[in-house]
Amino acid sequence: MSGVVSWARRWGVSVASLAGGLLTLFVFRRGVPHVGWIVGYLILLWLVFAALAETRSMLEERGHRLVVSAADYTIQSLYHGLLVFVLPAYWASTTLTSPNVLFLTVLVWLALVATFDPWYRALVHPRPWLNHVFFVVAIFAALTVALPLVGFPPIAALLLSAWLAVMALTPAVRRAREWSWPTACAVTSGAALAAMMVVSLGRGGIPPVPLSLADAAMARDVADGEPRQRLDGALRAADLHAGGLVAYTAVYAPAGLRQPVQHEWRHSGRLVESVSLSPVFGGRRRGFRTYSRKSAFPEDATGPWTVDVTTSTGQLIGRLRFRVTP
Repeated sequence: MSGVVSWARRWGVSVASLAGGLLTLFVFRRGVPHVGWIVGYLILLWLVFAALAETRSMLEERGHRLVVSAADYTIQSLYHGLLVFVLPAYWASTTLTSPNVLFLTVLVWLALVATFDPWYRALVHPRPWLNHVFFVVAIFAALTVALPLVGFPPIAALLLSAWLAVMALTPAVRRAREWSWPTACAVTSGAALAAMMVVSLGRGGIPPVPLSLADAAMARDVADGEPRQRLDGALRAADLHAGGLVAYTAVYAPAGLRQPVQHEWRHSGRLVESVSLSPVFGGRRRGFRTYSRKSAFPEDATGPWTVDVTTSTGQLIGRLRFRVTP
């Protein structure tokens, strides 16, 4: 019995957090208007984070460790809820064979650490800088999902999210350095601009949430908005040169979003042709349907081919593959 009690004390909260995270995923999948939920999480997280940054030293000096611990646990719970809440959108937007899977991996790791209380206490509590990393990444990840849902294009959402996530650290920076508010704001503004530059340069490694592929296929033709004679596996070179191919994609986007996209045809990793397509208009559950047709292939077209579906600013939405045999 004592062993059960000991286990419950150590892992009970973690199990409850995991159950709450699964419930959050269920609610997300059921189509609850999640913009309000995300904004609510963000506001509450920032308020608790800022309040604790301002009062932690005073509370600890007066012996109110219980209040500090309760605030720390609230922040941990908000990290967990926020990360788990946005993970489905990142999973849908991630291409697992591309570099943007690394950002998804970071989010999954942070969500797991926030879920299991002993791990969080051992890793994060002794390292305030890691708490700040949690904070910035959670805010950034949530905003890059939320902002496109209210009409911001993914690239604008990326840059604004990076700026806001770093600026949100201002109370912690001010208190840690004992600076005035104008000085702290000036420093975090500079850091926020640097973060925007880093995100802009590395945007190819970040999934274009909440854009995703609702359907995709290589086909012989498209009729009535649907692919005909879908290609499954390999294609003989003679057949390829005889009829050409169509890359069909249905891109999901939230209502109100207008996003230019393109198809990049690659042979053995080398770019052969880039085709700009009609802008995607969001709101269709089955995705905005579009396609590109290619009939002019190199004489030696054997080998692996891919068609990357990207935003006009270079974020990868999805990838189609086929192989040409002799």
